[in-house]
Amino acid sequence: MQLDFNTPIHVYFSGIGGISMSGLARILKSRGFTVSGSDRAQSALTDALAADGIRVIIGQKKENITPDIDLVVFTAAIRPDNPEYIAVMENGIPHMTRSVLLGQIMRGYKDPVAISGTHGKTTTTSMISEILMEAGTDPTLSIGGILDSIGGNVRIGNSSYFAAEACEYTNSFLDMFPGIGIILDIDADHLDFFKDLADIRRSFRKFAQRIPEDGALVINAQIPDYEEIIEGLSCDVIVYGPDDSADYWPENIRYNKLAYPTYTLCSRESDGSVKKQEISLSVPGEHNVFNSMAAVAAADRLGISRDDAAAALKKYTGTERRFQVLGTRNGFTVIDDYAHHPTEIEATLRTASNYPHRELYCVFQSHTYTRTKALMDDFAKALTLADHIILAPIYAARETDTLGISEHTLAGKIEALGHPCLCLSTFEEIEKYLLQNCQSGDLVITMGAGNINEVGANLVS
Repeated sequence: MQLDFNTPIHVYFSGIGGISMSGLARILKSRGFTVSGSDRAQSALTDALAADGIRVIIGQKKENITPDIDLVVFTAAIRPDNPEYIAVMENGIPHMTRSVLLGQIMRGYKDPVAISGTHGKTTTTSMISEILMEAGTDPTLSIGGILDSIGGNVRIGNSSYFAAEACEYTNSFLDMFPGIGIILDIDADHLDFFKDLADIRRSFRKFAQRIPEDGALVINAQIPDYEEIIEGLSCDVIVYGPDDSADYWPENIRYNKLAYPTYTLCSRESDGSVKKQEISLSVPGEHNVFNSMAAVAAADRLGISRDDAAAALKKYTGTERRFQVLGTRNGFTVIDDYAHHPTEIEATLRTASNYPHRELYCVFQSHTYTRTKALMDDFAKALTLADHIILAPIYAARETDTLGISEHTLAGKIEALGHPCLCLSTFEEIEKYLLQNCQSGDLVITMGAGNINEVGANLVS
């Protein structure tokens, strides 16, 4: 179904409490659509939607699908055995996935930017969002996390500019229509959907091919054999990387006491000269140097001044659950991070090594049995960068099959590397252990894409 945005209808979101789904619901409501939806559980996002006048039903059942609904949008987590899905099919109601709707919305903007990659999407989308707002472009934004400067995960603008995350899971980013596409990295992940890394790379290649001839792809030179992704593209290709073999590269990276980097951004101009700009970030870690370079490269393509970009990046203090300092308890600092892949864990723990601390405690909740089993050895190696490792039970998310593994399986791999590891079965036990063992000056990081952030929140509340 192709939506006519000039003719609003009643759209029902099945899974409306998701970070992206809630944002799309708000965008349609702002355009005069009647919007309603359901989710399995109440959350801060469902509460916010209800406060804005969107009808939200907690619990998914057949009766929710009423005759006045013209279109149903499904989140990727909705399966064919879901009662709402069954009701939609039985009644022949038009339907589409979240990504198809996002793609249709994107087509209505002259300057759409889609940010893809296995890691760093939310941070880089947030950086680009801050730059667009600093430049006064009045953009529409769809972010996969909560950005304080917009008071949520979506901003409704009135201009040609639109920036959105482009997630590779279930190939949803292949429904998008970017004028500028960004590929931050390509790593083995979502192996419950993709066959292997080669399969993932093929999807990113297809994403790159969606960019029109007058558009541009911004890509990280640190992606192994990235030339395979860009070969034969009709659009412009802008490469950023660690040295001057790329179009954008950093020089003189240094860190302050909070591990926030300052560096000189260098870019090669069309006449062969090198343009330089001092960039200071208010988020920690070398990985954010590269995220910020991707953001500036996209901003340059949009004609935004470097001064505006630098000012916005200085103001950006992070997104919720991305190395988010929650507070202190008994003299130790508590940070929460969304890292749920070995590459992300390593980046976060290396960032923490530059953050002031005595001993580093990592409380990790692995996300899905599929990912844990596929990347078990890599998880174990990455986690050994912490002084103390505490494992919570694996967060099942959409899965029901344990594949014969548990957090104890991962603990065995960690201990085989000569590093002690502790498994605790409840958040209450974890909090009690930390309160009994952490000393003043220690650093605790709660880590994972599930609900492990509740531990940090409880500790500092």
